[in-house]
Amino acid sequence: MSNSWRPSCSTAQLHQRAQLFQQIRAFFAERQVLEVETPLLGNHCGTDPHLDFFTTTYNSPPTPATLYLQTSPEFAMKRLVAAGSGDIYQLCKAFRNNESGRFHNPEFTLLEWYRLGFTLTMLMDEIDELFAHVFHLHPLNPSQRLRYQDIFYHYTQLDPLHFCYASYCDYARSHKITEAISLCQHSHSLWLDFIFSHKVQPHLGSNALCMVYDYPACQAALARLNPSNPRCAERVELFINGIELGNGYFELTQAPEQRQRFEHDLHYRQTYNLPTLTLDERLLAALQAGLPDCSGMAIGIDRVLMVLTNTHSLDDILAFPVSRA
Repeated sequence: MSNSWRPSCSTAQLHQRAQLFQQIRAFFAERQVLEVETPLLGNHCGTDPHLDFFTTTYNSPPTPATLYLQTSPEFAMKRLVAAGSGDIYQLCKAFRNNESGRFHNPEFTLLEWYRLGFTLTMLMDEIDELFAHVFHLHPLNPSQRLRYQDIFYHYTQLDPLHFCYASYCDYARSHKITEAISLCQHSHSLWLDFIFSHKVQPHLGSNALCMVYDYPACQAALARLNPSNPRCAERVELFINGIELGNGYFELTQAPEQRQRFEHDLHYRQTYNLPTLTLDERLLAALQAGLPDCSGMAIGIDRVLMVLTNTHSLDDILAFPVSRA
């Protein structure tokens, strides 16, 4: 314990983080994107059944209330956009329970932004520009844009848009990932997550920004389905050297469809005995009032720092990871 009070990272890493924050703020200031701040504690949080959350008790009279540490500022930021904020971004802390390891810390830093009138292609263009800006001293190879269906099939010979349980089980057995059968069962989305993370993701972005887009509709999350191909969602994820860095959408703006997706998440949570939640009616009211067409992106800044500094673990770039907090 004699040295456990010391920070996990070096002083140079502290300077690198501060410089990265300055570069990000300069990038968005040049584009007249407004920096905002939203609550870390809220009455609701995201319903994604694959994310766990932290709660605390707010002793407010007459009845104590349960509050949630936010897994993302997404809901509050969309309420700002619906209220007329215009283009916005935020650098903030986010929290996810049961996540600790080389690429995970339960408390982490997110960059999230929303651009009105941006298509997914326009969003990817801006992501390209942002990474060129922050990696200018550590140039990357030319960026890549890959359709999910193409890259998934290339490495697995499976069609991600058509779920055949028997075929996926055969694949798991022949590729020595049989634990997927019991973990994923008949969930198409879980099978895709498992196979993608084990057999596709490690190949993505060799010293290059790789943007994978057009995710299967079952993994739409809060993205709009592609109007010309509703089997796909207008979603993009970012990778460098096999490390997932971010997730973005052409945002779903329809309140009834969003409510339906939330209810599906809640049913899944109930079916698999996961912690229960209630719907964020304020977000749904904001969508009902009118969320403008926009695209949004969330990037894990701690992982970006890992790539920038060529370090092995989040412990190398965090001052006080959970093991030393």
